[in-house]
Amino acid sequence: MLAVFGVLLALALVGPMLWGDRAAAVDLERLGEGASWAHPFGTDDLGRDMLARVLVATRLSLVLALLTAGLGCGLGLLLGLLPTVLGPRLGKLAGSAIGLLLALPGLLLALLVATITGVGATGAVVGLAVAIAPAFARLTQTLAAQVAGSEYVAAARMTGISLPRLMLRHVLPNIAPALVLQVAMAIGGALLALSALSFLGLGVQEPQYDWGALLNAGLDRIYVTPAAALGPGIAIIVAGVAFNVTGDALAGALAGETIRPARRSGRGRSRSAAASSAVPASGPSAAGSDAVLQVDGLSVTFEGEGGTLTPVRDVSFSVAAGERVGIVGESGSGKSLTALAIADLIEPPGTVQAERLALHGRDPRELPERERRRLLVTSLAMVFQDPLSSLNPVLRIERQVGEAAQAHLGATRGQARVRAVEQLRELRIPGAARRMRQHPHELSGGMRQRVTIAMGLTTRPSLIVADEPTTALDVTVQRQVLRVLRRVNAEHGTAVVLISHDISVISAFCERVLVMYAGRVVEELAADRMRVDAAHPYTRALLAATPTLDADLDRPLATIPGRQPALDAVPGGCAFAPRCAHASDRCRERLPLLETLGEGRRVACWHPQGAALPVREQEMKR
Repeated sequence: MLAVFGVLLALALVGPMLWGDRAAAVDLERLGEGASWAHPFGTDDLGRDMLARVLVATRLSLVLALLTAGLGCGLGLLLGLLPTVLGPRLGKLAGSAIGLLLALPGLLLALLVATITGVGATGAVVGLAVAIAPAFARLTQTLAAQVAGSEYVAAARMTGISLPRLMLRHVLPNIAPALVLQVAMAIGGALLALSALSFLGLGVQEPQYDWGALLNAGLDRIYVTPAAALGPGIAIIVAGVAFNVTGDALAGALAGETIRPARRSGRGRSRSAAASSAVPASGPSAAGSDAVLQVDGLSVTFEGEGGTLTPVRDVSFSVAAGERVGIVGESGSGKSLTALAIADLIEPPGTVQAERLALHGRDPRELPERERRRLLVTSLAMVFQDPLSSLNPVLRIERQVGEAAQAHLGATRGQARVRAVEQLRELRIPGAARRMRQHPHELSGGMRQRVTIAMGLTTRPSLIVADEPTTALDVTVQRQVLRVLRRVNAEHGTAVVLISHDISVISAFCERVLVMYAGRVVEELAADRMRVDAAHPYTRALLAATPTLDADLDRPLATIPGRQPALDAVPGGCAFAPRCAHASDRCRERLPLLETLGEGRRVACWHPQGAALPVREQEMKR
């Protein structure tokens, strides 16, 4: 069918030049003849050769079909992207408009527009394009919404790239295969619809003619000389099938771009480091600043039909330059939302409120949009949980790692590539130059995670927020990723906030630990003193539930009974009280505040536990 499609395109180009005169030649002696060797499809009422007319009509038929599909799909693409571009409120209106257009019958909409624009080829093209647009818009809207919610788009937004660039580079390439297939089907459908309108006398008018008009002319003699109607009918069917098959092949090729093996390129060395030195230095330095990050009274709320939900409530902490801070807690405790709020990635209907939320003493919320994005990109890097979903599957590693340097540091594409190669080498990725030409699926899980770290480090940020970076990895790869983070912390003085539900990972990597429960910080203490100094019953329960190599295998593993309260049912007192063996009426009625309990220690508990013995020994003595 691809060969047939090529033949159709060739006929559209050369058909009028080769057979135009023959198609227009009137022969009064051969009026309405049937099929013969001289005229395989017979002649029309003026003795003109039907085969020549079918071949000449190929150009107009295909051009009109392409114009109709192009106009309709282009209009649908713009309309379908509006809900993603405009944001939740205006996007909802755009989505409603798409739904309203879909509710109208396509044929009725096409006839309405064609009536307004007038009978003829122009009216038929515009009318059918308007009829095609709603379905294409809904498909675009659905696909774009799926991609826009992915982590690699969130990571791209973190780099502060413009909205058009975000759409062209990250959204459209990922939905292109489905759209291309839909476009090809739209061309085939437009060809059939235009031919139908011309057959009814509402499309192409004399002296022009397309396959539909020729079919109408041959239908009058269908029982006498059927070949006159057979020729244009075969042409319509063959062209429609060819367009659909070609679209399927193109869609498969676009989808296959992300899964084909990497090219065997030479191991050419990267350009000299002098090229990368032309990249401007990154954002503010931590020198002279007491804290890289300062958070006071941070809350995240979501407005819904059932009321206001507050999954993060009154969180306060700071991170000093070069410090490693861990945030631990069960799933749903608000760890990830806290990180997203710091990175300004909470979208409506969510809202972020804080008495102070500052990077290097500057509150991003008080800055103009351009300065705010630059501050976030050059000071803060986010590493998400799943590296495969954090990387754009259709872009090569080179484009993704170097994007922030191009967007914010003024680097050329060559300079950004040099810097990206150096970053991958620094993170101990073998064959860094070769990896630049690969797609994310061609890398192992550990390499993908290191690539996401490299993306964040391109601008030399002073703070890395790693949200569950080791959860989806095996223990060996976990160790490699934590080594990379520790090396970056030691060599560059980059502060690290590590978020995890695994308290053993947090205690092994971090210097200071924040324990969160039901959206609040309930305890803060030194990581190396957790088993000795843990005072909150929830922290002690987490430690007791963590298996160790010297655990008694004859005893069942300790668990924490119950579960965290639902967001719409958080009690007014201590949220952990229903699960706590030490809870009193005071705990259930009054909320404990986070108060200092010695140097470097804070706890929010009315009955902090003693810390004379390790937790497991105290549990055994009970």
